[in-house]
Amino acid sequence: MSYTDKMLRDDALKGKVIVVTGGGSGLGKAMTKYFLELGAQVAITSRDLEKLKNTAKELEAETGGTCLPLQCDVRHYEEVENMLQEVLKAFGKVDVLLNNAAGNFISPTERLSANAFDTVIDIVLKGSKNCTLAFGKHWIDTKQTSATVLNIVTTYAWTGSAYVVPSATAKAGVLAMTRSLAVEWAKYGIRTNAIAPGPFPTKGAWDRLLPGDLAEKFDMAKKVPLKRVGDHQELANLAAYLVSDFSAYVNGEVIVIDGGEWLKGAGQFNLLEAIPEELWDQLEMMIKAKKKS
Repeated sequence: MSYTDKMLRDDALKGKVIVVTGGGSGLGKAMTKYFLELGAQVAITSRDLEKLKNTAKELEAETGGTCLPLQCDVRHYEEVENMLQEVLKAFGKVDVLLNNAAGNFISPTERLSANAFDTVIDIVLKGSKNCTLAFGKHWIDTKQTSATVLNIVTTYAWTGSAYVVPSATAKAGVLAMTRSLAVEWAKYGIRTNAIAPGPFPTKGAWDRLLPGDLAEKFDMAKKVPLKRVGDHQELANLAAYLVSDFSAYVNGEVIVIDGGEWLKGAGQFNLLEAIPEELWDQLEMMIKAKKKS
């Protein structure tokens, strides 16, 4: 057996309907694929409907499962409510919400505009709140006996981290919401947990955050005691366990999967202290050029 192998038995998620925000690419896509392989029906959401449709088509072909692409900007509560209704119309119910949609800027905080700061807060914290509130109200109103919210946070949600202050601020809020609702909503049969991943490189996100040769200069694997980054299947295995009935007694937990990275040095991006001012200028230009292309 290897850490890249699939963990749960076949059909472990059969009969479950799962919604994955930010499910069109990266880690959201990897988790969605495994959920489908385990028999779940999955709705994936983001703002980019074309990307969602392509992902859904690809994953259905690979897994034989049912993947529903739904456009939704989680920053707007009415869009989240509409998305929920579409899921209910398609599948008749929903069992799991995975709050995975995120945004980030790597930058000295004083270089960020108020709007840039707000964008991250709105996607990560407000978006997670919008989805959790809409789904939670639905589950409570319909007296559904069991449901699960799984949030993707980060280890710097509790340590803080320089150069990603909006993300650290927002993820800390999601972490507090996770633990608070685990107590408050348990009486309704709603479990609320979180995963705090370390470095799990995804082409899109990491290319935007560390363009050009910066990813090599700031090799995250060097900060991990296990001397490697995470494999997407490892995260998918953990997520599948936490949304399955095998984890029925796990509630209010935040599970770190980072190879010991945060214990080695709190603050995933603190090493960016070494970047000189001129390199920040170059980094900004590279990121802007990447966005235009």
